[in-house]
Amino acid sequence: MRRIVITGMGAICALGHDAPSVWKAMTEGRSGIGPIHHIQPGQLRNGGIAAEVVNYDPANFFDEARRSLLDPFSEYALIAAREAIQQSGISFEGEAASRTAVVIGTGVGGETTRDDLYERLYGEHQGRFHPLGIVRMMMNAPASQVSMVHGITGPSFVVASACASSNHAFAQAAMMIRSGLVDAAVVGGTEACITLGTLRAWEAMRVLAPDTCRPFSQGRRGLVLGEGAAMYVIETLESAQQRGAEIICELVGTGMSSDAGDIAAPSDIGAAAAMNMALRDGGLSPDQVDYINAHGTGTVANDSTETRAIHRVFGEHARELWISSTKPMHGHALGAGGALELVATIGAIHDGIVPPTLNYLGPDPACDLDYVPNEARERKVDVAISNSFAFGGLNAVVAVRRAP
Repeated sequence: MRRIVITGMGAICALGHDAPSVWKAMTEGRSGIGPIHHIQPGQLRNGGIAAEVVNYDPANFFDEARRSLLDPFSEYALIAAREAIQQSGISFEGEAASRTAVVIGTGVGGETTRDDLYERLYGEHQGRFHPLGIVRMMMNAPASQVSMVHGITGPSFVVASACASSNHAFAQAAMMIRSGLVDAAVVGGTEACITLGTLRAWEAMRVLAPDTCRPFSQGRRGLVLGEGAAMYVIETLESAQQRGAEIICELVGTGMSSDAGDIAAPSDIGAAAAMNMALRDGGLSPDQVDYINAHGTGTVANDSTETRAIHRVFGEHARELWISSTKPMHGHALGAGGALELVATIGAIHDGIVPPTLNYLGPDPACDLDYVPNEARERKVDVAISNSFAFGGLNAVVAVRRAP
């Protein structure tokens, strides 16, 4: 079976505009959650907090002609992809263009454009829309934009499975490389969901925290939305070695499952099935795993369910695991969540630093494992997994290990 390695990584979110900045903020335990800048607080019941991309001007990244085609969720994907491709040093000239895929996860698509169009239609009663509205808000826009900007002519598509979208994208890209359909992929996730319509819809579910996100902690009160993107270049070990690329780590396994149960309530059985599949796919035993980047949303149901699932998979070894959720720093970025969280997972392996679970007030009886509360710790990490569990009962897990 073809081995797959990661040779490039890029990111933009509330913690910074590039992957090193994002990772540095994670190790320092800095949170990007704060008041929302472009929505009036009175329009939201929870007071208006999120993890926004701040100090961001698209004119610093794109010319005017390109900006007219882009919703922020495509902008973020392009910025992160550019960084990943530059770090990788990969070329898409000649046959390589058709032997490379673009696979991007997103949960909701071009919400900024959609919100603006509907405000014009229903709020201002205007009859004319921007002629580029469809190409800005369509779900496949970021994959199409990345492929066009970089001349990638292989398979290009978007995966949309709510909060599991990014990890599903990694699984699809990995399977294409293993099958021989392509030799490399630009893969990750993107989201720009901090809009009034999206936030009001989440408020109606009564799952947004009014203060902050505190996964696995006593007193947790819900999730906080975030936005941004993270993109990666993955390729065969052989191709990376042939061109002398620096290998960041190995993408060793992926796992996917469906609860086939409740549309919103999570299942520990389904989550455990995805983790088990990722381990089997990577030829890993549970006791080889050192760190889990948890889905860890900060809701009462999700965190206790994920804890039970970890017990199911790891047995006594669960007590030896270090587990953390980085969502209190970059927010719950929905379809981009898994991609942003892979920055933390890879960083733990590469630098031997496990990022913390912020805002932890003390143990909840239903969450009885080591969640690396409040401060990062040093530890040699050889193998790690990253969990993403979505509404609809869709579960996707990625396993990575130290570079060969």
